[in-house]
Amino acid sequence: MPSIRVIKVPDVGEGVAEVELVAWHVQVGDRVAEDQALADVMTDKASVEIPSPVAGRVQALGGEVGQTLAVGSELVRIEIDDASGVMQSGSTTDAPAVAAAPAAPTPPVTVAALPVVPASEHAPAPSPARADPPPAAVERPIASPAVRRRAWEHGIDLLKVPATGTAGRIMQADLDNFIAARGPRASAAVPGSRTAGHYVERQDEQAIPVIGLRRRIAVQMQEAKRRIPHFSYVEEIDVTEVVALRAALNDKWGADRGRLTLLPLLMRAMVLAVREFPQINARFDDEAGVVTRHGAVHLGVAAQTPHGLMVPVVRHAEAMDPWALAAEVARLAEAARSGRATRDELRGSTLTLTSLGALGGIVSTPVINRPEVAIVGVNRIVERPTMRGGAVVARQMMNLSSSFDHRVVDGIDAARFVQALRSMLENPALLFVE
Repeated sequence: MPSIRVIKVPDVGEGVAEVELVAWHVQVGDRVAEDQALADVMTDKASVEIPSPVAGRVQALGGEVGQTLAVGSELVRIEIDDASGVMQSGSTTDAPAVAAAPAAPTPPVTVAALPVVPASEHAPAPSPARADPPPAAVERPIASPAVRRRAWEHGIDLLKVPATGTAGRIMQADLDNFIAARGPRASAAVPGSRTAGHYVERQDEQAIPVIGLRRRIAVQMQEAKRRIPHFSYVEEIDVTEVVALRAALNDKWGADRGRLTLLPLLMRAMVLAVREFPQINARFDDEAGVVTRHGAVHLGVAAQTPHGLMVPVVRHAEAMDPWALAAEVARLAEAARSGRATRDELRGSTLTLTSLGALGGIVSTPVINRPEVAIVGVNRIVERPTMRGGAVVARQMMNLSSSFDHRVVDGIDAARFVQALRSMLENPALLFVE
């Protein structure tokens, strides 16, 4: 006789009391295999996949996409058979049989002990004590949100991808092999092809719910602008010398140490400048009224990804040389773009650097990454005529557009901090002097 297993929203740790439901991978009536993904939830800018601890049929869903669910609340109900219930939980009991009853008795309800699988992690190794469920029991491919996202971006039907993971789970390596075997192919997202709940198509318009990471970004930006009295300071910097230095370093050591962009050299300048201006490398708890100045520099580097703006954190940037900074930025940026960045890699920054590269414009007014108190914005480099020694010469010029929290940082300190950056970038030998 079947019984009912109630799957609850798990405690993902670190004081999280609620999560946002961002995607369902099952619907009422679907059969699910053990370890198959049930739903994705969002917390602290990281997506967490909720797998099923049992095989069975979905009876009820505990919420709608975009809804906030408390930890411990009901997520989904799954009808399981006796054998599955006994194997998964010794406390599972059968409903008593009632002869000649006008209606079927309500099955007993038990609560599942639910594992949590971060979307950025690989699936666990197969357990020797458990056989994989038959393929016929799985009605949709099993894959993490990151794998599904990549498949959608490449126009790939996951049903066609051979799976090597536990319970038929499609791994990142499986998708890599499929893409490589298929060869280069133009792929474009087709409106209406995304998972139901991400948006609803209405003839000539789209209604796009603001959920998941997009909602987190919206809330963070709104709170930053509402709470923080921003003021911006823009300075023009002659980067001719530091650009030449970068080219020389790449010519000499690029093959062995990796090629440098301007970004790690600017990061080095920021690390050195906050030694003189510790109030810049700080976080402000405005509810408690406490400013915490940090000795270590955990430098956030804003990165645009297919999923929205993320700020991966280069920890202890003060202990790295430009090549180490460049390598860590590249690693974190790739993790963010592929959806593999962990929660720890996306939080805890003490100061943020943002750049739009060639699209950086002339001036910008970046929004502070609350609860930090400053953000440095990089605009594009342009060659302009300037006066040097009474003659007009072509120089590589760039603006730094920085924003500060006026509750914590005085205007004079912000100006002196940016001028310190300017001095080091215009005299780049200073970047290598402790």
